[in-house]
Amino acid sequence: MSSNYITRDNFGMYAEGSSGPGPSLMGANTLLGNDVYNRDNEDLGDIKEFMIDMASGKVAYAVLSFGGLLGMGDKLFAVPWAALTLDTANKRFTLNVPKATLKDAPGFNKDRWPSMSDRTWAAGVHKFYGTPYVGE
Repeated sequence: MSSNYITRDNFGMYAEGSSGPGPSLMGANTLLGNDVYNRDNEDLGDIKEFMIDMASGKVAYAVLSFGGLLGMGDKLFAVPWAALTLDTANKRFTLNVPKATLKDAPGFNKDRWPSMSDRTWAAGVHKFYGTPYVGE
């Protein structure tokens, strides 16, 4: 069963007929667990966490889980928020990366998270996904 912001809406904010907050403004909890596909309709995984830049208040990365079976052996990826687009027709996110390419993306183990505030790490991640990085 797919997980999307409609199925995770515990408050009825996306109920039919409701003007609701989204998709321009959406609840973070409703986006956790959302499926991520590429433009070739390949399942790339799902969103496990959001990393928020505390200075700006903006989402910096969505942490994507890819691979493994039942949560075992998953590889995690910090995907720049700018690399994701919300597909409101299919109620999921789109990441314009071929599945085979994602296997070589800079990722990490759930027990060994990188220092995401490290500028060198951040620049490499943004370069991989083709998104702009403005380091301080």
